[in-house]
Amino acid sequence: MADRDVEITPGMQRYIDRNDEYLARRAGYIRDVVKKWRFDTIAVHGLYSVQDAIEDYQGSIIEPIFMSTSQAFRDSDEMAAALAYLIPSWTYSRIANPSTYYYEWALALLEGYGFDGETSCCSTSSGMAAIMTAVQPFLLHTRHDVHEPRNFLATAQCYGGTFQQFSVRLQQERDIECRWIQDPTDLDEWARKIDRHTRFLYGELPSNPQQGFFDVQAVADLAHTHGLPLIVDSTIATPALLRPIRHGADIVVQSASKTLSSSGFGICGAVIARKGLVTNVPIDALREDFALYIKYLPNRDYGPNLHPLQAIMTLNDMRTLRSKMDLMSRSTMKVSEWLERHPMVERVEYLGLPDHPLHGLASRYLWLVDAEHDDLYGKPVNRYGHLMSFCVKGGAGTTRKVFDGLERIWRATDLGRIKSVATIPAISTHQQQGEAGRKLAGIPPNLIRLCVGAEHPDDIIADLDRALLGAQKK
Repeated sequence: MADRDVEITPGMQRYIDRNDEYLARRAGYIRDVVKKWRFDTIAVHGLYSVQDAIEDYQGSIIEPIFMSTSQAFRDSDEMAAALAYLIPSWTYSRIANPSTYYYEWALALLEGYGFDGETSCCSTSSGMAAIMTAVQPFLLHTRHDVHEPRNFLATAQCYGGTFQQFSVRLQQERDIECRWIQDPTDLDEWARKIDRHTRFLYGELPSNPQQGFFDVQAVADLAHTHGLPLIVDSTIATPALLRPIRHGADIVVQSASKTLSSSGFGICGAVIARKGLVTNVPIDALREDFALYIKYLPNRDYGPNLHPLQAIMTLNDMRTLRSKMDLMSRSTMKVSEWLERHPMVERVEYLGLPDHPLHGLASRYLWLVDAEHDDLYGKPVNRYGHLMSFCVKGGAGTTRKVFDGLERIWRATDLGRIKSVATIPAISTHQQQGEAGRKLAGIPPNLIRLCVGAEHPDDIIADLDRALLGAQKK
């Protein structure tokens, strides 16, 4: 993993041997104990054990927050081994921190739940940092010629910040072509746009805010036939409903600021990858353990890493992820069904509605994890998340009146909160991509994005009814 070869002294070798034993014990614990747990147990405990707490942290039942810039070493041999990445360490909080490790280990296990292979995770300071971290290693490396053209494919239905990063930061500023996929359900469109200069395929599902979706397994299989990885933004679904790596994806990006945490206390991101991913970039360490590679090399130098306090806050929010996603998904379904019947509503975009054109496809992938094993359901259950959108009759002006009439639902660009939040994407999250970009992505000016929280759905419906009727009277 180091950038250059390092001469190993006998003292360094002793630390390497000791830490190899530690890693073997941890791998055995994951294999023999943790991998046999249900999703909720992994979310609650991660890799923080009673033994860890008693032996190292004075019995603290919650993972400690290491508010320290750096790690002290026993001697020069341990320092040399650590800085050559020959032993597990954290060294400096720009690179790693014990608190971020606990967050990363838990999220890697949750995204890898039900997957036979191994997964690892690199935490980042935001979801946008996670996207940048995930895509840059495939784009910056030159395989043959420094002037070799590079391109990648991405679904046009995506978050506005993603659109800007790809179209402006990469395409306009670096001349790296983004080939937008307008209909991600059309496998032929994906296939037509791949050539020998393509580096990866990227998709967001369900997309924010349009509820776009695609066949993950089919797109992953297509990518792999060309020696390319599939990167998926699964922020809206979370691993409680969808784990793309199980279906062939190589890398998942999460804006953990959103539904994974739900509290809204801070910004946080993550990149989760399968070990042994598919790529035509000839870097063995990148292929073998992508998350560890980006953590210890590119991100060491760019520095988009996560604060330890935020890591533990997000980890703590993740412990009840499954039950929150179940509750908020059920509420969103009720709100969507009500909106679908309202005379002021032109249409509703929610994958859970049976008449949605992508309902059947989404139903193949979006399942409440472990529903078949709990006493409440005892069978597989589809859940579609707590993000939806609806278009208001009467155009942009009426839409603003409805939006301004909300009282209980918060007006903000945020989503994924425990509190319900709404925005008008055309004037907020997707404003900067311009009218042509919004048309490409399917963002009309009369669309309101609504993320339903954990309030009683009847109160959300009452607030929407008040706002819709108020706009009708004005």
